Amino acid sequence: MATIYDIAKKTGFSTTTVSKALNNYSDVSEKTKKKILQAVEDMGYLPNAHAQSLSTKKSWTIGVMFSEANEVGMKHPFFSAIIESFRKQAEREGYDLIFASRNLRNRDISYLEHFSYRAVDGIVVICSDPQDPQVQEMINSAIPIVVIDMNNQNCSLVFSDNIEGGKLAVNYLNSLGHTKIAHISGDPSTDAGTERIKGYKKAMSDLKLPILEGYLINGGLFSIEEGRAAMEKLLSLKDMPTAVFVAGDHMAIGAIEAIKEKGLRVPEDISIVGYDDIEMAAYITPKLTTIKQDTDLIGFQAAKLLMEQISQKKKLITSKCLPVELVIRESCSQKK
Repeated sequence: MATIYDIAKKTGFSTTTVSKALNNYSDVSEKTKKKILQAVEDMGYLPNAHAQSLSTKKSWTIGVMFSEANEVGMKHPFFSAIIESFRKQAEREGYDLIFASRNLRNRDISYLEHFSYRAVDGIVVICSDPQDPQVQEMINSAIPIVVIDMNNQNCSLVFSDNIEGGKLAVNYLNSLGHTKIAHISGDPSTDAGTERIKGYKKAMSDLKLPILEGYLINGGLFSIEEGRAAMEKLLSLKDMPTAVFVAGDHMAIGAIEAIKEKGLRVPEDISIVGYDDIEMAAYITPKLTTIKQDTDLIGFQAAKLLMEQISQKKKLITSKCLPVELVIRESCSQKK
């Protein structure tokens, strides 16, 4: 097996320069890095993780904390798309990911204890309850951390403009002539749920449209079944809405199923706007009009913020609010 000394001999550079190139130091030119990395590939060199840790004082690992409740977490397309983007960026910088979920509770160990034991260099938190004391314990620790889809936290944050997303959905529905617009929200315990409710209410207020009794309904933690159940409640109202803004695409899929089971049609009888723009949204019938979150950009920005903290060896408190956009497909139509 090739060693760092073999790489140095082949390239003509010192072992110090080779080590710096492998660890992406800024004082090594791109031309030198390219030559060294080519030799690494040609010779099949694999750096020793333990030696790297001793020399750089890093474990080269990042902890990933998430919730698995109600289809949130690894199974949810929004989560997986963000983590895939985050992973690609982290791996470019030489980091591996360690996952931890709420199931740690069964082992009587906290998230912070788990990540501290694994000596992670930083933590990314996604799809978690901001009120969870253990999440707050991590956020308030000294470990570099970035949180996705929360706001107003004591750490670095990356989130989409959920208020603007809610407004985009309502304004689009109103542009089609709808005035009786309901909202199936995400649970208000989540920041995303709360912010999208704010966007819905703000747009309804600006348009001088009343929010009728029963039109704002808690859809829970963004699952298909919760969306179906929430839509069934709207369908039981004497004065049913003609359009519904749903705070997540999974919930919107459940809502569409409930409408069909009632013998009604989307969009002819009820128009639906979702949120997230998961891949499935473009393939269901009808294809779902939705508010798109840029998962590639969210993951990239989160990784960038975390790497910045790790390299500076200090926790930073900053935030990135990323734009959203309306994607028009087939689930909305003009009010008859």
